[in-house]
Amino acid sequence: MTMEALPKALEVDEKSPESKDLLPSQTASSLCISSRSESVWTTTSPRSNWEIYRKPIVIMSVGGAILLFGVVITCLAYTLKLGDNSLKVLKMIGPAFLSLGLMMLVCGLVWVPIIKKKQKQRQKSVFFQTLKSFFLNR
Repeated sequence: MTMEALPKALEVDEKSPESKDLLPSQTASSLCISSRSESVWTTTSPRSNWEIYRKPIVIMSVGGAILLFGVVITCLAYTLKLGDNSLKVLKMIGPAFLSLGLMMLVCGLVWVPIIKKKQKQRQKSVFFQTLKSFFLNR
């Protein structure tokens, strides 16, 4: 097949009524797939507090555990009498775990107010949508 014959074959397919019917549905499905907004495409079902706050709680728990592990490693590095190599490794690893744990803990703590604010905005949005549909459907 030559390069000139290929576009002519595509033009014939585009003019068929089946391809015109498929185009809007393909576009809508691709928009739905590529969309990241849950509230536009899915129905809002009531979620429990565990489902809402699960990820920040896990991040805070893991961060707190890593932070405590870093505190223990750092304390052991400064209190135990170890060899030079072991002491250098512990003095480098301890503060690294401290900073990583603190960073994860703070990220989880900051995430909670963001979720609360998002929930309030979603409630207001649902309220105004129902109010709008009530007045427009009369």
